[in-house]
Amino acid sequence: MTDQGELARLSARLLLFDGDFRVLLLRFAFDRRHVSEFGAYGWCAPGGGVEPGESLAEAAAREAREEIGLAVAPGDLGAPVAYIGGHADLGWARGLFRDCFFALHVDAFEPDTSGMLEGEAAFHVGHRWWTRAELAAPPETVIPYGLGGLVDEFAAGHRPERAVELPWHHGSDAR
Repeated sequence: MTDQGELARLSARLLLFDGDFRVLLLRFAFDRRHVSEFGAYGWCAPGGGVEPGESLAEAAAREAREEIGLAVAPGDLGAPVAYIGGHADLGWARGLFRDCFFALHVDAFEPDTSGMLEGEAAFHVGHRWWTRAELAAPPETVIPYGLGGLVDEFAAGHRPERAVELPWHHGSDAR
């Protein structure tokens, strides 16, 4: 599943932590096909599709700059810490999807979403820092599922040696 050629979409995302291990998430509106399944809104880590010739870390750094105004060097991200993957039909793409998550700590940071691409901005409806307690029982869908447990591991000083698989959120294996 790591070969980009067999995927409908390969994405790179950034789990951005502050000093209290709060994580920055972007709020987005689901398209009409997924509203009944997930609710009207969801939250996800900044990130998006990997462009041809781009490494996962390069894509995560580019997306961080575009979506939240954070300049980070790809080499500062290390290896991915988690991933999700599975089949989905999103209308604009259908097939096997995989999102790889990098982790980065910042002292303090105020997101600037003015660099979002038009297609991203059309679904974006806010952002905020989430506490670990809030991630334990979120009032809206948070993707990836299981993010709270991963954040707890980081807060306890445990960075995964290899990327951990978190639950996929589409289809019969969702939730």
